Amino acid sequence: MLCLRRGTVVAIERAATGTRGIERIVVEIDGAERPAYADVAMIGGTLVGDEVVVNTEAIDLKLGSGSSDVVVVNLTRGLGGTPDASRHVMKLNYTPLQTGVDPVEPEAFDGPVGKPVGVFQLHGQLAPAVWAAAHERDDLKIGYVQSGGGALPGALSSTVAELRSRGLLHDHLTAAPAYGGEGEAMSTIGALHAGLTDRGWDCAIVGPGPGIIGSGTALGHGGMIALDSAHAALALGCPTVLVARASSGDPRERHQGISHHTRSVLRLLLAPVTVGLGPNAPLPPEIEGHRWVRAEPDLDDYAQSGLPRRTMGRDLFEDELFFEQALAGGIALARTVS
Repeated sequence: MLCLRRGTVVAIERAATGTRGIERIVVEIDGAERPAYADVAMIGGTLVGDEVVVNTEAIDLKLGSGSSDVVVVNLTRGLGGTPDASRHVMKLNYTPLQTGVDPVEPEAFDGPVGKPVGVFQLHGQLAPAVWAAAHERDDLKIGYVQSGGGALPGALSSTVAELRSRGLLHDHLTAAPAYGGEGEAMSTIGALHAGLTDRGWDCAIVGPGPGIIGSGTALGHGGMIALDSAHAALALGCPTVLVARASSGDPRERHQGISHHTRSVLRLLLAPVTVGLGPNAPLPPEIEGHRWVRAEPDLDDYAQSGLPRRTMGRDLFEDELFFEQALAGGIALARTVS
């Protein structure tokens, strides 16, 4: 069963603006105050004193993804929603939170698209990759497709909001099962097709939202969604760049150098892709058939950008290879745009 608890909102730590965004709140449950978040587009806004129902399971289990409880419904003011008659497709379908959307996919598909796509595995790679691509080519319209594998609410990423506010990202689509972006797609391939055709993107970058899921097994990790995303891009005839996950600071041997997750994707891919490599990244000897492109990213410039510079609790200069590789992937993506 779902771990649902009834509580009362006792504080609003950060309110959302308008009808979109994430509200950070504090809920009192059985005399204890607990942090929670409410997705405003899904359940509406909250006020101090509101009675809410929250899902407490992740934080009760002390999971890394459980930094906050999740508001499921606002009993005080959240029961008056009405369906939008123009929306006949559901996301989160057949779950208690199914909601109608208006898909962005064009009705017809008329062949290959051909514009470049970058594929990443951890949300922490998004900011450096986009920053590097935009600095390599400041005229690019870069669209982000949020895939499965991490957090599903499109509004949960402060990184996306910052990149959009700076004009570094042109657009943000959420592909099923993710939802809540600036446009909704039923599939990753549909999102890429819509973005690179109807929405005028010069290139796309696709990968999970924050809060990656993982089981500790070789293939049971949210970053493996990169395999599906890369195949979708390749099927559309798009030159595809894999933003390699790497680390010089992770104590786990399997993530040292080029991560085993990236190596697994490269081994399983059915067609070649391009991989950007920074000057200090080792070339995995067991991987063949792909195109490795060296780039010279400037870590100091990125460090001064004001964009996120931490991964897995480590600062940029505690894990230089992670950021170097993400930056190199962005440079490789920009250089692939004709």
